[in-house]
Amino acid sequence: MNEIEILWLPLVTFALSSSITPGPNNIMLAASGVNYGFCRSISHMLGVSIGFFILFLAVAFGLGSVFTRYPQPQTGLKYVGSVYLLWLAWKIATASTVTGI
Repeated sequence: MNEIEILWLPLVTFALSSSITPGPNNIMLAASGVNYGFCRSISHMLGVSIGFFILFLAVAFGLGSVFTRYPQPQTGLKYVGSVYLLWLAWKIATASTVTGI
């Protein structure tokens, strides 16, 4: 078996499990649909779909092997991602509540 045949099964498994699980993107889309309606949520749906496709391409073209060879960018992404998640958590924690529902 060549390298493409060996990596095909994990790639398909990743794509299938990522696309059907009720993750945060699906929850955000459901909330957007409830709050703004279907038509106003179409751009959100397209953004999630395009983002997933870009993630799928990055995995398909071997981004993991780049991080294996050069671990410094991955470490940097971990720190930047952690700071961003903390900032999002702070925004959520300090957001005003919606009344009248």
